[in-house]
Amino acid sequence: MEWTMVLPLGLALLVGAFVQSSIGFGMAVVAAPFLVVLTPELMPGALLVTSFALPVVQLSHGARDIARRPLGWALAARLALTPVGVAIVTLLSVKSISVVVGVLILLTVAASVSALDLRPTPRNAALAGAVAGVAGTAASIGGPYLALVLQHERPERLRATMAAFFLVGTSMAVLGLTLAGEFTREQLLTGLVWVPFTALGYAAAAPARARLDRDRLRRAVLAFCVVAGVSVIVRALVS
Repeated sequence: MEWTMVLPLGLALLVGAFVQSSIGFGMAVVAAPFLVVLTPELMPGALLVTSFALPVVQLSHGARDIARRPLGWALAARLALTPVGVAIVTLLSVKSISVVVGVLILLTVAASVSALDLRPTPRNAALAGAVAGVAGTAASIGGPYLALVLQHERPERLRATMAAFFLVGTSMAVLGLTLAGEFTREQLLTGLVWVPFTALGYAAAAPARARLDRDRLRRAVLAFCVVAGVSVIVRALVS
């Protein structure tokens, strides 16, 4: 890649890390549109590498708050569907993948604000993990689905559970892409260069984390899921 792009893309990742550190997800939502347009050859590998670092920092401060049962169901389903995500990367274009991911996010938001009350039941957690196994591997965006299932949880519990989900899920995705020959050395090195930006985003988000109670967090999750869905569809149409 052109190394003149490292700083501006790093700043996008810093903003994304700020959002994710506040509401539990969002780094890929913020940064992926910039990477797809400016450095498509780095997707999804470099973003997955960078996405691995932030959950490590988050869990070092709040691992005890993890909702272990929903997490277990979500991870099991994500593991089962990750090969499908890898296959999609090898078969379909980024544009096609992005449109599908964006529509799924918007449909999930619509369901959550309708009469359907999404709760962290085993079925809902497994469905969220299954969709994330495909979307997270193919487009680096797998967080909105589980975040919607956890939207009624305490902020600390949602953030810790999402961090654990990202940590394990990202590892699955990178392994799958490596075995398929879709993960390059350039993606690895660039992702590592961006890690300090995510650490700065986490540190900057401390005041926001302190002010978000359960109701505010739920509204923020729903609003940002809409942003996520629209952004991935728009980036597909303009790329």
